[in-house]
Amino acid sequence: MVKALSMRWFGFGFNEFGQIVGREQDRRSDDANEVKVVRPTEVARVNKCSCKVPREILQVRTSWSARLSDCKILHSLHHQLPLPIQFLTHSSKLKVKRAKQHSIKRQPIVAYLYLKLYINFFLDPPLKLPLVSKGYIALKPPFYRPLSPHLKAKSLALGPVHAILLCTTGAVYTWGLGSHGQLGHGSLTSEEEPRTVEALWGVPMKAVAAGGWHCCCISETADLYVWGWNESGQLGLPSRGVRKAQGQNICGKEEDKEIFISIQAFPALLDLNPPCEIKAVSCGSRHTAAITTEGNLYTWGWGQYGQLGHQNVLSSDEPQCVEFFKEHQLCVSDVVCGVWNTFAAVVKQEESENYP
Repeated sequence: MVKALSMRWFGFGFNEFGQIVGREQDRRSDDANEVKVVRPTEVARVNKCSCKVPREILQVRTSWSARLSDCKILHSLHHQLPLPIQFLTHSSKLKVKRAKQHSIKRQPIVAYLYLKLYINFFLDPPLKLPLVSKGYIALKPPFYRPLSPHLKAKSLALGPVHAILLCTTGAVYTWGLGSHGQLGHGSLTSEEEPRTVEALWGVPMKAVAAGGWHCCCISETADLYVWGWNESGQLGLPSRGVRKAQGQNICGKEEDKEIFISIQAFPALLDLNPPCEIKAVSCGSRHTAAITTEGNLYTWGWGQYGQLGHQNVLSSDEPQCVEFFKEHQLCVSDVVCGVWNTFAAVVKQEESENYP
């Protein structure tokens, strides 16, 4: 019998809503009241269930959440419900939970809408639900538009305004907004249709990831390619903004000036130090995380919420190893970036050989 692996998930970064340390689950923890969790913290396991058997978290996935400019309501229902939103019943229960304002960069947090559906019969006309001021619900299901038949997709990654698709052939296609070079076509123009990233043509890829305004992909030979916006060092390339924040003098002699990259419109090969092979990558809004074939986690980019896992709130334009896991003899097997936080799945080093 194959022995089950004891996989554990750790999170770090933005924790305003208890994404990492649940406030109801762990009131004793100081981290439960922190907006910023800078130290990798184990995600609480679910200990209460009907079968009275503790359940382990097997997978974590995150998603982009749109913020309305007037801070009224988070609207994403029509992306989550299996039926058009007008098919509601009288027994539907609606909860509206207002999230408190906070002063971090003066960016308000939107209110969250939780909807419990008990579908008994369809209503026509649609049931009117109580909403906060200027809140709304889409009355039509999400539009459906098939891609070209020759695009045999292996995987798809979505940023807030762009998409990257990996074909079974290893070719990469991108489309959407291109204002920060995130499409990798060498320009800042947008694309309404999937367009192949020609700079990668002939180099088969095996994984893709999309951030706020940047993209990453891993080749079949375990090389990492990056492109897009680099304002916070999320590409792992020299960033003027990061160096200024670090207090470095960048006004030296002309011959001593380093070349800073704000936008990388073509894919660039990123080398980690020491050289290593990459097996997984994930992108946040302005940070990136990658796992090596040896099970080490590297992060770089914007770190204001501690999402880089280096136990500080500093940004970095150089990939740095998250030493926490090495110090605890843990091997990272998977990583998922949220907008401002990061989650890593780990196993003990002695068990890592049994994990694919």
